[in-house]
Amino acid sequence: MSFLRDTWLTFDRAVRPALRSPGTLIVGVAVPLVYLVLFGPLLSDTTDESGLSSWQWFVPGMLIQLALFITANAGFSLIPDTRSGVLERMQVTPLSRVALLTGRVLKDVVLLLVQAVLMIGLALILGFRAGVLPILAGLVLLAITAIAVGFTSYGLALKLKHEFALAPVVSGIVVPLMLLSGVLLPMDRAPDWLYYLSRLNPLSYVVEAERELISGNYDQQIVLIGVAVAIGLLILSTTWSLRLLRRQLA
Repeated sequence: MSFLRDTWLTFDRAVRPALRSPGTLIVGVAVPLVYLVLFGPLLSDTTDESGLSSWQWFVPGMLIQLALFITANAGFSLIPDTRSGVLERMQVTPLSRVALLTGRVLKDVVLLLVQAVLMIGLALILGFRAGVLPILAGLVLLAITAIAVGFTSYGLALKLKHEFALAPVVSGIVVPLMLLSGVLLPMDRAPDWLYYLSRLNPLSYVVEAERELISGNYDQQIVLIGVAVAIGLLILSTTWSLRLLRRQLA
């Protein structure tokens, strides 16, 4: 109960600036919305061999892209607290060290889900169709993925300590992962070398699972693989970032 209380306190402190400036929610979702409005209509009726409509195929990819854009940059909010000594002063408080990151990640995921719902609402206007349960299942996988990316971002912030060092690392990781995951175009139509390279990208399996879930195909093997990959990434990123936090506060 103490850990949950500490997580809530950290979450409350982190989410207050966003609540005071709700326009940041729109700004955060702006880039994926541009892709949705300007790129989505250019797709043909079917974009891969599974027979999914263009919107059924495209919108889940945009949700994963949204998670990357939002949570991969979460670490920038931790650097000022590290530089100003806020994290060090937390050592004299009974606040859980783990909660210092879990509360922040919880904030990022909650805001991401709000933005994802806004995106889905716009996609429904443009022609996207999906049931409530498939959408909820897709949001659960999206949240797991976002937690993994968020913890990784905070871990990088703890490691690098400066915005000018974090920015190129984040962009250098996120952009290749996004392009190789097939969020924009199907990788099964790529040249063989590019397709096989994409299979080395764990995010590819998460994107494929997201598409199957939102289409209501829960029993597909790719769903199990994608969920397992997302959970594996979550465990690795959480363990790594929390270890870095304990070392810094030791």
